[in-house]
Amino acid sequence: MSPTPVAAPQAAAREVQILALNDFHGNLEPPGLAYEGSRGKVPVGGAAYLATALKQARTAASITVAAGDLISASPLVSSLYYDEPTVKALSDSGLDIAAVGNHEFDRGPAELKRMQAGGCRARQERETRQSCALEPFAGAGFQYLAANVLEGANTILPATAIRDIGGVRIGFIGMTLKATGTLVSPDGVKGLTFLDEAATANALVPYLRDNGARAIVLLIHEGAATDGKFDDQSCPGLAGAMMPILERLDPAITLVVSGHTHQAYICRVPTAGGAERLLTSAGRYGALVTDIRLTFAPDGTLAGQRADFLPVQGEAIANARVQAPLNPAYPIYAADPGVAALVDRYKQAAAVVADRPVGRLAGSLEKGNPGEESQAASFIADGQLFVARDPARGKADFALMNNGGARTDLIPAADGTVTYGQIFALQPFANNLVTLSLTGAQVRALLEQQFDSGTNSVTKPNLLMPSANLRFTFDRSRPAGQRVVSILLDGKPLDPAQTYRVTVNNFLASGGDNFTLLAKGSNPTDGGLDLDATEAYLKSGATVPAKGRIVDLTPKGWTPPAR
Repeated sequence: MSPTPVAAPQAAAREVQILALNDFHGNLEPPGLAYEGSRGKVPVGGAAYLATALKQARTAASITVAAGDLISASPLVSSLYYDEPTVKALSDSGLDIAAVGNHEFDRGPAELKRMQAGGCRARQERETRQSCALEPFAGAGFQYLAANVLEGANTILPATAIRDIGGVRIGFIGMTLKATGTLVSPDGVKGLTFLDEAATANALVPYLRDNGARAIVLLIHEGAATDGKFDDQSCPGLAGAMMPILERLDPAITLVVSGHTHQAYICRVPTAGGAERLLTSAGRYGALVTDIRLTFAPDGTLAGQRADFLPVQGEAIANARVQAPLNPAYPIYAADPGVAALVDRYKQAAAVVADRPVGRLAGSLEKGNPGEESQAASFIADGQLFVARDPARGKADFALMNNGGARTDLIPAADGTVTYGQIFALQPFANNLVTLSLTGAQVRALLEQQFDSGTNSVTKPNLLMPSANLRFTFDRSRPAGQRVVSILLDGKPLDPAQTYRVTVNNFLASGGDNFTLLAKGSNPTDGGLDLDATEAYLKSGATVPAKGRIVDLTPKGWTPPAR
């Protein structure tokens, strides 16, 4: 009698964890944010708490990834040291792979490569920033990916990465948004080409499949937004620049970790093949971690995807701007000792610079929302004009400031004191002032570019904030080239034939933010660092700008034409 055959043991299903973040922007200290979810508000952020959250969340089969803008546009504690402490903190927290974002290019391609490889940067004239000030800089312990960024014929950094996680091979593609060249000073992206996002990703799918990838993940610094709370996975009103990219992606790319918009969402988006793709973004500043789980069947095929947010709620978040107590409905993390020591070391070193009073202000400056009048940006423009009116600094007639260059609100102390650290956080890019000659007709054409130039449109205008002596009105319902209704300088209409001296920062002067007409200005004069101008203005007795420099005359109920 033959023995009964013994059935071979079946392979078990496997689960791979991907922990994701984006848009950290050097926020080593808690940034003063509270996110509202289905279980109430929760105060969030801080590198030491982020490190603990990541370490406690990790499973045996886990990888940590990011979708760009980890550095630059950073608070002083990081930015004063060229974001070296941020790169170390994220490396020590176990970050493995990161896509580049537009802000990774703020200081140029050579500096991005130094962030990856390490080494000390030479001190620049007139800069307060210091490289390797407290310790040598070893570079990133994680791998940056830049699939759609060419330097000559080759990508500036690797396009892809393949990792074996828990016995499953996963392929990663990392990239920034194609429009990076218009969001960064042209000098910062000189010699670089930014390719189409979907076409680049799709072209890499065969390579990853041929190398055994059982799932393909896109890390992309482009994003979307929803109308819901951060943990509302029904994703009401999901929209944004990410959506047309998703429509064109190869169905083999089943997970997209996104960023750039600073929004938090976990959404399931249908693919052309009738399946679903998971789209995530973890807000900003290390406030959230997206805990993504990929389930693989015994034969290695991807069987399911799900995700949830982990709010980074620290046990000792103390910030007067956080209007929410600790929320016991969410985990509360202790600070990671190593990362906390790193942050404290740099915080103490920066305090001498950060805590120095630079003036007084009678009220707060609100950054405001994109596409609206910004008190903070208007204040910066006033400071630029204050300095550049000097004949030796440009003999300016008025100044203009890009809305996105004002990075935060400015809230003085109870007695009105404003510190250097606060104005540094307000404008952290170390731009120089440039005063240019433009005719009145060119100024009008420049203001029209707020509504019709590159990504600037009537649907998503990109407003320039004027100094107090310049006012303009606009009507978005009017035809292209006629949307600026009136421009008054010192109460008088701008003369199309007269030449004016206009002060902007060097980012705008070289055509940044799609204001290409500024690159045609003549007789440029250097006005010094933008931050020095703000400090000088504060010391002179600066005032809080009143709103009303820009007036929107668009009829109520008007809707933009379909695209």
